[in-house]
Amino acid sequence: MSSLRFFEIYRNPEYLWLLAKGALISAALTIGGGILGFLLAVLLAAVRHYRVPVLAQLAAAYVEFIRNTPLIVQMFFVAFGLPLLLGYQWPFWAHALLALSINFSAYFAEILRAGLASLGAGQTEAADALGLPRWLSFVKVCLPQAVAAMYPSLNSQFIFLFLTTGIISEIGVTDLTWAGLFIDSRNFRSFEIFFTLTVIYLLMSLGFKTLLALLHDRLFKWKVVR
Repeated sequence: MSSLRFFEIYRNPEYLWLLAKGALISAALTIGGGILGFLLAVLLAAVRHYRVPVLAQLAAAYVEFIRNTPLIVQMFFVAFGLPLLLGYQWPFWAHALLALSINFSAYFAEILRAGLASLGAGQTEAADALGLPRWLSFVKVCLPQAVAAMYPSLNSQFIFLFLTTGIISEIGVTDLTWAGLFIDSRNFRSFEIFFTLTVIYLLMSLGFKTLLALLHDRLFKWKVVR
């Protein structure tokens, strides 16, 4: 233990700033990717739930493709493949946000589809009896209940995907993992820096869990606990 020198990290303002900035970037991209991914997932789940011709098959193929390919491959394709194909160039963080949104959407869509399937036909029939348009019955009746039922799964999937975001450093995003690798390249204290990263990721995960639990209490006050 006497050979451990954590003070080389916490006594250096530059290193502390890099870790704080990296943690903020990791959190921001995770939250942004989660929100955009959830919105796309709602569309994918609705298309599959109502079996929209052609679109349902395309949505199913999209979900299976994303869920069965590595995130890092998707990241490299978005960051380096799409710019070559489409002739554009975005900042590294924008490429990471797009890739994370795409990845999140496939996993969230499958969870939401399972939640919608668990509701049964009675919910839709009741909305139809009230004269609600199909889109309104989905937004007001089916979707809230599906999200409430599958919230623990969505929560767990969000945390899991957050913990995989360290690979965005591979395309040059200065996230938390990038900060750790940079510091390690300067002081060669690998154990100390990766132990520090572990603690930071753990604290951030617990923070996300707490915020998501509070969000659940605010959004689903109507849910009856059995």
